[in-house]
Amino acid sequence: MSAAFTARGLVKRYGAVTALDGVDLDVEEGELVGLLGPNGAGKSTLVKIGCGLVRATAGEAAVCGSRAGSAQARAAMGYLAELFRFPGWSSADEVLLLHQRLARSSGGPGERGELLELVGLADAHARRVEDMSKGMQQRLGIAQALVGSPRFLFLDEPTSALDPGGRRTVRRLLEELRSRGIAVLLNSHLLSEIELVCDRVAILSRGRIVAEGRPSELARPRGVEVDVDGGTRVFTGAGRADAPRLVADLVAAGEHVYGVRVLESTLEEIYLEAVGEDAG
Repeated sequence: MSAAFTARGLVKRYGAVTALDGVDLDVEEGELVGLLGPNGAGKSTLVKIGCGLVRATAGEAAVCGSRAGSAQARAAMGYLAELFRFPGWSSADEVLLLHQRLARSSGGPGERGELLELVGLADAHARRVEDMSKGMQQRLGIAQALVGSPRFLFLDEPTSALDPGGRRTVRRLLEELRSRGIAVLLNSHLLSEIELVCDRVAILSRGRIVAEGRPSELARPRGVEVDVDGGTRVFTGAGRADAPRLVADLVAAGEHVYGVRVLESTLEEIYLEAVGEDAG
């Protein structure tokens, strides 16, 4: 079975400016991948190529095995832009009806009802967009991206401008999509959100992927803290594999151990180290 999204050797030049410089990336079915990088790193260009809005200078991209931009690829994907706007006078149901027509979806009222139920807006189907909270509009945006039952989603900053409760709601929705086998490439500046929900991260800097993998794989050990009678003992340079031995040694020495914490670098630290001077 083909990956939900693949990029191979993607290069994009705008005159003398190289936006992408040989990007390779895979998003497997049912996988949530976070796309990180400073402004100007090439994230938007990568997404636009994947959506078929921009042609690559070199390399290739595919959605569910079909060339990015082809009719088959467009039918297999959904997209939520960061600065999307729906007409304020339209209802939630009307927004989805419009996008069903644009996507040539034959799902009808059943599909609209199911999508509004999925994003927690079943009781708001007749509510006008202008009367919705930012969180409700964001969830409606995800619902429109799901019109036509796509297998892959590009989501651009889906939790931007949301309060903690709204971000948690969107996280739960993303987890539900993953359980349904829908793959997501999630572009976000909120590293804490990426760390909580994504299976893998890909960090772009100056048009190249400079780090990729699970956050736990990219993290570096920063030591082990052990709570004992006299306070907290810190073993700098130790890692997860050292923890059992350290505890055994302390117990053998007559110490009472009350807690153990393995310290690792955060995703923010991983990100800053990967992008270096571009972070500012």
